[in-house]
Amino acid sequence: MTYDGAPILPPPPPLSDQWALFLDVDGTLVAFADHPEQVRVPDGLVDRLARLSEALGGALALVSGRRIETLDRLFAPRRFAAAGLHGLQRRAAGEPAPAPETPPMALQAVKMQAKTLLTRYPQALLEDKGEAMALHWRAMPEAAADLQAFAMQALTRLPGYHLQPGDHVVELRPRHADKGAAIEAFLSEPPFRGRTPAFIGDDLTDEHGFGIVNAHGGVSVLVGDREGTRAGHRLADIGEVFEWLGVAR
Repeated sequence: MTYDGAPILPPPPPLSDQWALFLDVDGTLVAFADHPEQVRVPDGLVDRLARLSEALGGALALVSGRRIETLDRLFAPRRFAAAGLHGLQRRAAGEPAPAPETPPMALQAVKMQAKTLLTRYPQALLEDKGEAMALHWRAMPEAAADLQAFAMQALTRLPGYHLQPGDHVVELRPRHADKGAAIEAFLSEPPFRGRTPAFIGDDLTDEHGFGIVNAHGGVSVLVGDREGTRAGHRLADIGEVFEWLGVAR
């Protein structure tokens, strides 16, 4: 069966204590906001994730485009196992965030030029992620074409970088890592090794993760109704994610 030309995906099976659970953050665990710093972690989520992590023997990780330092602020006081910057950062539960890499000078120049461009679009924004950057236009959709064109042109000056589109955002980041590679690395280590992986995410940036999880015979879950996904299961929105995870509302 299909819905608007896309296959109807079944809901995921109930959570299993034999899984290794990987969770995207924005659009999956927290609702989008006009500014990335304005997102709010719902009441009860951190405690529920902590209990799930314990039930899974620690095999729970956040896999996000945000820096790990930002994830630690959002989910304080817990420091879950995490991959940040789409896999450029990675750490085990309880450990400090890895030291940031020095961004190339060319990226610094691109950031300065982006700030100049954004004076024409005061409600769009540059998110400086250190060795990566993102241009957001959620609060100003009319900026989309110019910001996308700027990012594509900037990419020609950033050897080794990749242009990653997302939901009302485009990101420039080093191409040597993605969410799939981060999940693969976790699966090679305890406490994740030997478990069936499950990954839930909403965006194009999560497709690498879905591919790796599928290759391991795991459970891939799309949040929303985007077409052209590798995911094998679907949940409609964050509310259904919370139901599936058992988060009290």
